[in-house]
Amino acid sequence: MFYYLTKLLADYDLPGARLMDYITFRSGVALILSLFISMVIGKKIIEKLQLMQVGEIVRDLGLEGQMSKKGTPTMGGIIIIISIIIPCLLIGKLENIYMILMIISTLWLGALGFADDYIKVAHHDKDGLKGKFKVIGQVGLGLIVGFTMYLSPDIVMRENIEVENKTNHEMVVEHKAENIKSTQTTIPFVKNNNFDYAYLTKWMGKHAQTGGWIVFILVTIFVITAVSNGANLTDGLDGLATGTSAIIGTSLAIMCYLGGNVIYSSYLNIMYIPGSEELVVYAAAFIGATIGFLWYNSFPAQVFMGDTGSLTLGGIIAVFAILIRKELLIPILCGIFLVENLSVVMQVSYFKYTKKKYGEGRRIFKMTPLHHHFQTQGTAESKVLFKKPYNALPESKIVMRFFLVAIFLAVITFVTLKIR
Repeated sequence: MFYYLTKLLADYDLPGARLMDYITFRSGVALILSLFISMVIGKKIIEKLQLMQVGEIVRDLGLEGQMSKKGTPTMGGIIIIISIIIPCLLIGKLENIYMILMIISTLWLGALGFADDYIKVAHHDKDGLKGKFKVIGQVGLGLIVGFTMYLSPDIVMRENIEVENKTNHEMVVEHKAENIKSTQTTIPFVKNNNFDYAYLTKWMGKHAQTGGWIVFILVTIFVITAVSNGANLTDGLDGLATGTSAIIGTSLAIMCYLGGNVIYSSYLNIMYIPGSEELVVYAAAFIGATIGFLWYNSFPAQVFMGDTGSLTLGGIIAVFAILIRKELLIPILCGIFLVENLSVVMQVSYFKYTKKKYGEGRRIFKMTPLHHHFQTQGTAESKVLFKKPYNALPESKIVMRFFLVAIFLAVITFVTLKIR
């Protein structure tokens, strides 16, 4: 709204009205506004949740300090969603297809997570929304994002190519003049950092490009489902999912700014995506919202985000990465979410395998998701493959170390863009 208002005022040469034309200025305003909103309304919403007795249902897993969390207000993800949406509506270009998709994704997964939390709290059902309904919701969003990217004429890219400078015979990076619809994406460790999904369907001949889009949509569904569930599993310690998401969001914001600027994208030899620079405004609101929420969610937490927040954060990260064609970097950038997911899959699979083979189930980790492994007292029990550390680590120390790993993974992700 403010963006369009200042555009009108600019016609009257009002001083400062044209500042809204600069993506960096609008991003800064969005960050400050989202941080302010989350800090101010956060306290009010927490008080309201306490009055409504919307408390966390805690299962006794024998973890130190776990039962003290019982009754802590949950569904705090509402704070994050409001703090993202309001700045985007006020500062963003609402006709931009990338901004539209991010707002839809935020509200869609927010509603899905809210339904899960509501069932848990209102019906005292610790399982919440049935898993199949969560998957249907995630797949539905994947279809919306994938088909919109396929059908929308506004979602295009310019391929980066290396050409020889005729003056000094050096290789320089240029972008093709025309915008094209393409199934290309960024992939690390290869020349030009581009991979075309249509390569996987070239056996389809003249329909290879259509086949490439089908593969792309399937990848979109998988990424959204995997990352949103990964964030959901990571949300087990105070501030862990929130802080990790803020680090990942900052990295994606930088990538988006570089990929939306033809000069920087040429320097880094990555594809140029016209119009995607508007996502920097959204990313700034996302960063401000998560940092503001962390003020209340850090140890000891005054509020938990619940599935309302965790499913939304993971989905936002996934959709954002897909829109800027960086989804194949997610295994590195979102490594925390990945190992949390894998730890659960490995634990369950190994337990079933050993139970079938030896007659009794054995475990790889003391407890999963992985962060609980470090929070659990060690044992010499032979049924556990990885017994260390023997002494349980304090919750705050585990969270901080995970943050450091997340920062390291973010740096590695950027390094991959220059390693060919």
